[in-house]
Amino acid sequence: MKTLILNGSPRAQGNTAQLVELLSSRLDGEACRIDAYSCDISPCVDCRYCQKNDGCAISDGMSEIYGCLDDCDNVLIASPIYFFTLSGKLLNLASRFQVYYSTWHFRGKSLALKPKRGAVILTCGGSGGIENASKSAQIILSQINCKEIYPVVFSKNTDEISAINDKYAVLGTEKIAEFFNRR
Repeated sequence: MKTLILNGSPRAQGNTAQLVELLSSRLDGEACRIDAYSCDISPCVDCRYCQKNDGCAISDGMSEIYGCLDDCDNVLIASPIYFFTLSGKLLNLASRFQVYYSTWHFRGKSLALKPKRGAVILTCGGSGGIENASKSAQIILSQINCKEIYPVVFSKNTDEISAINDKYAVLGTEKIAEFFNRR
């Protein structure tokens, strides 16, 4: 069992990272964790290379993620919510999944990625809505062939109570681990 964790938080010990750590400690098998704020990944520049060719024209840290996606069974998107959406660095990274969309949409080939399970963990310092961030994350997961997506786990008001002390977020994170560990 292999899980790819895409962490969109800039804070190594922040609320999102705490829930990611909790999940990681409960996972069977191998986990490949990518921290969007510390990796060398450029956003898609719409060069259109992938509309006619396999792969991406940009050569950077994204090749590690493409490799992990090829053989992982699960994908987690974890992010704080900034202005009602996922963090900018995580969106930059996700924009490079355009290669998968282009494979079937422009070149008419079936997606080479095996079906996966997906999940989303969101945190926010206020009590605002999670709908936009949740929808974006679910669209991203569907584009990388996540056929089963667990209901979104979130922790609000993390400016008042840390996510790791939010019993609903902790329980939801533990349930994601059970979902991912399912054979």
